[in-house]
Amino acid sequence: MASCGLSPTRAVNECKLPANDITKIKLYGNDHSPWVQAIMLGLQEKGMEYTSSTFPPLEVFKKWGPMMPAASIDDGPWFLESKEILQRLGYSLVSEEDMLAVRRSWSGVMHRADYWPRFFGEFSLASDPNDSFVPRFVGNFLRALTILYFFCLIRFGVIARGYQDPDNHGDAFIEWENRFSLMQGRFLAGDKPDSVDLLLFGIVQCHCSIPVPTLFDLQSDTRLSRTREWIGNMQAHFSNYGSLYSNIYFAPHAPGPKPAKGVDQFAFWLGIIIGIACLPVTIAVIAFFIYRLSNLFNTCGSDLSFRLMELQTLIIIYTLKIIMYINLIILQVFVFMIYQI
Repeated sequence: MASCGLSPTRAVNECKLPANDITKIKLYGNDHSPWVQAIMLGLQEKGMEYTSSTFPPLEVFKKWGPMMPAASIDDGPWFLESKEILQRLGYSLVSEEDMLAVRRSWSGVMHRADYWPRFFGEFSLASDPNDSFVPRFVGNFLRALTILYFFCLIRFGVIARGYQDPDNHGDAFIEWENRFSLMQGRFLAGDKPDSVDLLLFGIVQCHCSIPVPTLFDLQSDTRLSRTREWIGNMQAHFSNYGSLYSNIYFAPHAPGPKPAKGVDQFAFWLGIIIGIACLPVTIAVIAFFIYRLSNLFNTCGSDLSFRLMELQTLIIIYTLKIIMYINLIILQVFVFMIYQI
C-alpha cells in the first residue's frame, strides 16, 4: 500500500484527491523555488500538461503579490501552498511534522543572496517559458522585479533577525538519512515518489540552483550516503525532466537546465537595471507586499507575521534613508553646478 509520505508505516490512500478529471492546469512560479520545483516534478511524474508563467497573473498579484507557487485547475480560483496543490493533483497529504522537516532541510537558504552578481546571474539563465517572443520578453522583464523582491526579502531577513550557520549544514538531513534507511523501495513512498519525495527533492534543486554551503555538505558529509543514493534515484527517475539543477553535482551526472537565450537574459537584466534605478519606489512596493503578506499570515495566527512586520519596518526605514541620500546627492550636484556658473 502506498504511503502518505507521513511516515514509513502510515497508509494514506484515503489522503489523496482524485485527479483523473483535470483537463487544464496553470502554474505561476520560478524553478529556483523548492515549492515550485515540487509542483513541476509532480506534474512531470503524472504526465500532466500545463502552462506556466514566471510573473504572477493579475488575480494572484492582487491577493499575494509575487508569492509562489500558485496554481489554477480547470480555470478555477488560484491557490497557494505546494502541499495543497500536490494533493489536488492526486498526491498524498503531507503532515505538519513532515512539512516542518522539509523546511528544516532548507538550511542555508539565506546564503543564496550573499553575492548579488551570482544571485541575479543564475536567475538570468532561467527564462519565461512562453513560446512567443514578445510575451516571453515582457515576462522576463517583469520576472526580474519579482527576483528583486526575493533578494530584498532575504537580505532584510538576515539584517532583521541575524543569521548564524550551524556547525554542519548536513545536520539538517540527518533525520532524512534515518528515514532513507527504513525505505522499502527506491523512494520514501515506495516504488514511486510521492508528496514528501517531491518536496524534499525540490529543496535539493533549490540548494543546487545557486550553490550554498548546504550543497557542499550534502556532497561530502560521510553521514549522508543514503541521502545521496536517494538523490541519485530521484535523478534517474526524472531523467527527462528539464529543470534538474542537481544533475551537475550528484551522480548520475548529466547537463543542467538549458540556459536562456541572450535576448531573454537581456530582458531580465533590463528589468533589474530599471528596478534598481527606481529603487525608492521599488523598495516601497516591496514593503507594501511584505505588509500584505504579514496580514495574510496573521489571519492564520502564524508567528511569521511578526517577522514579516519586522522586515516591513526595516525596509521602510531603509527606503527613507535611500531617499534622503538621493536628495543629498541631488543637492550636492545642484550646489556644484551653481559654483561652476
